[in-house]
Amino acid sequence: MTTSTRGTRADQGRSPAVLVLEDGRTFRGRAYGAVGETFGEAVFSTGMTGYQETLTDPSYHRQVVVMTAPHVGNTGVNDEDPESKRIWVAGYVVRDPARTPSNWRSRRSLDEELAAQGVVGISGVDTRALTRHLRERGAMRVGIFSGEAIADEAALLARVQAAPQMTGADLSGEVATTEPYVVPATGTKRFTVAALDLGIKAMTPQRMAERGIEVHVLPATATLEEVYAVQPDGVFLSNGPGDPATADLTVVKGVLERGTPLFGICFGNQLLGRALGFGTYKLKYGHRGINQPVQDRTTGKVEVTAHNHGFAVDAPLDGPADTPYGRAEVSHVCLNDNVVEGLRLLDRPAFSVQYHPEAAAGPHDAAYLFDRFVSLMEGQRA
Repeated sequence: MTTSTRGTRADQGRSPAVLVLEDGRTFRGRAYGAVGETFGEAVFSTGMTGYQETLTDPSYHRQVVVMTAPHVGNTGVNDEDPESKRIWVAGYVVRDPARTPSNWRSRRSLDEELAAQGVVGISGVDTRALTRHLRERGAMRVGIFSGEAIADEAALLARVQAAPQMTGADLSGEVATTEPYVVPATGTKRFTVAALDLGIKAMTPQRMAERGIEVHVLPATATLEEVYAVQPDGVFLSNGPGDPATADLTVVKGVLERGTPLFGICFGNQLLGRALGFGTYKLKYGHRGINQPVQDRTTGKVEVTAHNHGFAVDAPLDGPADTPYGRAEVSHVCLNDNVVEGLRLLDRPAFSVQYHPEAAAGPHDAAYLFDRFVSLMEGQRA
């Protein structure tokens, strides 16, 4: 839902811009990136680095990202770090954009990249006040307007309030691949995995390939027959945008019934949860950033993890629960708010986490989860 009129960086720097939240609060600043208008869900990310990975994460589709770090764009944009072929955020909000990027890998500035891809943003905003507002009132619809798109605030507010909400949004098909492709194993091939692309990031199949896994990335619409046509040793459910209540669970349930090792992350965690009979719900303002503390209840260890989710699984924290596929338990929990961050089946080879273990961007604390997936496939083969 973005329309933009692209101009030069100088033009954009002088152009006023206004951010309008659906509850009527407004913030004024300067155009950043493309000039025009955009609509989405306002969310905030607490990561101080990794903005390029954030921008290109398909899970941010139809979301306007507010950066809590005050200085953004200082390392520019390179051609190695994108997690997909394009920027997916609907809009971008920063306080102090870098005037000149400084990094040996930089090829262009962040505002040039945003403008080139038609992403409307705003700078010069008090992002601390905006973040506090979203924490108190919750994530909500928002519009950013600059250039000729600026009009009477009442008219702009009406347009924001007419924009679609994230609850009930079925978005995976809009970001997923339309054709299957293969990421070959690095070195000797040990396993074959069918990865359902619900909004997958490029680093995720790469992490599996590093462990000798040949990854067949399939469209979100792939059938159970198409999944098993690649003769997988395991099945992977990726991250992705939208409301998990809208997803078709046929493939997930089919994999569970066959007992094939299953690993899901983020949106995939929510799909596993729903397939097991648990509900999902929308968090007030979600978890987004690369510094979220999570405890692995299996080992007792605390990990610093990368998150990007606005929905969560409603599963009991006090012990195993009976499901159609045997007993299941909460394996990981967020230490900030006790939100469920992982599930594990006790009677079948399946588990999932709500966060991103591929460390793009983010810490490497959760890399062991890919090894845990390998162990499941080794056990099944034995």
